Amino acid sequence: MAEFQKQLQRDAAACEALLKQMIINMAGPASRLNAAMNYAVLNGGKRMRAAMVLGAARMAGDASDAAKDVVKTSDAADDAADAAGVNRTNGPLRTAAAIECLHAYSLVHDDLPAMDDADMRRGQPSCHQKFDEATAILAGDALQTMAFEILADDATHADPAVRVWLITELAKSSGLAGMAGGQMLDLEAETRPFNLAQTSEMQMMKTGALISCAVKSGGIVGGADSALLAAQAAYAKNLGLAFQIADDLLDHDGDAALVGKPVGQDEARGKAGFVALMGAQAAAAEARRLIDEANQALVPWQGAGDYMKNLALFAITRKT
Repeated sequence: MAEFQKQLQRDAAACEALLKQMIINMAGPASRLNAAMNYAVLNGGKRMRAAMVLGAARMAGDASDAAKDVVKTSDAADDAADAAGVNRTNGPLRTAAAIECLHAYSLVHDDLPAMDDADMRRGQPSCHQKFDEATAILAGDALQTMAFEILADDATHADPAVRVWLITELAKSSGLAGMAGGQMLDLEAETRPFNLAQTSEMQMMKTGALISCAVKSGGIVGGADSALLAAQAAYAKNLGLAFQIADDLLDHDGDAALVGKPVGQDEARGKAGFVALMGAQAAAAEARRLIDEANQALVPWQGAGDYMKNLALFAITRKT
C-alpha cells in the first residue's frame, strides 16, 4: 500500500504540473478569468480521476512514446510526468488533465448559490467567493471547453478516431445522461423524496459517470483490447457508486477540517442520501461490497491491476 500511495502522489504531481503549464500557456487579455481557472483547477484535491486514467492506461500497457507532436512543458512537469511512469506528451497524462478540467468545472458550478450554495471547497473559499459569481461561471465554462480542446489535440493521440472516441465518452458523461442530468436530479431531491433506486440512479449520473469515463478513457488511450475495456467498465460502474456512498458517509460523520467543507449539508438541505436511506453501517457495508465486485472484474489481469484495486479501496477509506 505504501508503494501505491507513492504512485498516487506521483500521478497527482504529474497531472498538476501539466495543468499548470497549460493554463499559463493560455494566458491572454482576460487575466482575471485565467486566474479563476487556475484557482479552480489547482486548489488541491486528490486527483483521483486523473489516477484512474493513468492506472487504466498502464494496465493497457500504453506505449505512447510514439506520439509525434511534442508539447512544451516546464522542467517540473517533465520530472513529475516521468516519475508517474508516462510520457508527458502522450495520451494518458493529457487525458487525465482533460478529465480534471471537466471535474473542476463541475465543482465550480455545483458550489454556486443557485446550486449547492457552498462557500468552501477543499478548505478554501469556493471560486465564486474568491472572485465573484459571474467570473466563477465563466471559469467553469472555460474549463469545460478546455477539457475538449485537450482531447481534440493530436498530441493526445495520433489517431483522430481515438480522439473522437475520447471526446464522445467525455461528452456523454457530462451531459443530460451524465453529470448535468444528475445535478438536476440532485436539485429535485431537495423538494421531493427519492427512494434508494432513484438515489442510486442520480448518483450514477452525477458522480459515477465521470468516474466511469476516467477509467474507460485511460483504457482507450492506452490501447486496451475489448476484453480489458469491458472489465474496466464493470470495475468503474461499481467504483462510481461506492465513491459516492463514501462521500455521503463523510458528509454524515466526517471531520469538516479534513473534508475541507462543512459536513451535514445533505441532511440540512433535506436530501435523502445513502446514509439516510440505508443507515451508516449498511451504507459502509454496501460500499465495501461494491469495491469487492469492482476489483473482482480485474482479477484476470493479476498484478497489472493492483494499482486500480488499491485505488478502489482508497476511494472508500479516504478521510477527505
